[in-house]
Amino acid sequence: MRQILIVEDDVLLNRTLAYNLISEGYGVTTALNFRTAAAELKKRPFDLTLLDVNLPDGSGYDLCRLIKPAQPGTVVIFLTVNDQESDLLRGYEAGAVDYITKPFSVGALQRKIRAMFALLEHHEPGRDLYDDGRLFLDFSEQRASLNGEPLFFSPMEWKVLRLFCRHPRQVLTRRQLLEALWDAEENFVEEHTLTSTISRIRGKLEAEGSAYIKTIYGMGYQWTGGEQK
Repeated sequence: MRQILIVEDDVLLNRTLAYNLISEGYGVTTALNFRTAAAELKKRPFDLTLLDVNLPDGSGYDLCRLIKPAQPGTVVIFLTVNDQESDLLRGYEAGAVDYITKPFSVGALQRKIRAMFALLEHHEPGRDLYDDGRLFLDFSEQRASLNGEPLFFSPMEWKVLRLFCRHPRQVLTRRQLLEALWDAEENFVEEHTLTSTISRIRGKLEAEGSAYIKTIYGMGYQWTGGEQK
């Protein structure tokens, strides 16, 4: 499920966008100000952020500059009444891929979002790899090795590994992991299954002193990419 963050201080527009995007099957998180949006961005990764330029407690441009280093794969579309060329250029320089001037058609925005996601999927590389020189994971062919020695993972372990590798250094909560695994399989995954799966992965990856999965107590887990314990 694609995840979208809406950052818009107009309550009616915020709710309208959320209602329509949820109806299309997207996961939607909303924020009415800079502070709330920044907090949400620390909790989870997003595929797309719809971002108002003029927020009551900060600038959308500044928020965009926070998003791109932490979540470089996040697409940012600005929503604003500012239509001067200098404003457009400033938005693109901050890292946005598009700039939509208010008022706009919600239906047209939905079509733009669908087209953008379709384009991103079309350009995704055929092979999905992780390679840090020590650990090699080929998710396309489900081949793995550690220091040149073959590793073997169960289907569930591969799914969990892929979630971590797609969001390096991002703290993923247990709820996020469970929901993502459930969405992928259309089956409910129990807490005990997740705990056992992560324990087995650690046993295979971390026997020689390098930590790949860090427990963030009270929150979840973080892929640390082979730090020394």
